[in-house]
Amino acid sequence: MNLLKLLFISLTVLMCNNMDAQEKNEFEKKYEMKTYYLVFLKKGPNRNQDSVTTAKLQEQHLAHLNKMAETGKMDICGPLLDEGDIKGICIYNVATKEEVEKLANEDPMVKAGRLIVEIHPFYSAKGMILN
Repeated sequence: MNLLKLLFISLTVLMCNNMDAQEKNEFEKKYEMKTYYLVFLKKGPNRNQDSVTTAKLQEQHLAHLNKMAETGKMDICGPLLDEGDIKGICIYNVATKEEVEKLANEDPMVKAGRLIVEIHPFYSAKGMILN
């Protein structure tokens, strides 16, 4: 089921990119399309903190993410399970890129330089959920 939802979202984005303005407007009305912001949490330049400092930063990081979710600013987040430079992703549900930049950069891990953010707007059907 999740694969079908991912496929639907991907096809939706491709279809919207190839539509003229009238077709896109009709599609948006039918599916209630919305812009969200995908934030990649990537390895930052300052990753040499000791284990006690890192644990405290992690606790503060999780508190920040919980606050974003509880206030409705973020719909989903989580770590990536491979060993790449992208350590996690968040999907923010805010009105502007400036707002997501401000919120994402308030993360204690970002402030400490342990993580950096990379922000991308993306388009999806409003209310899509993961099961």
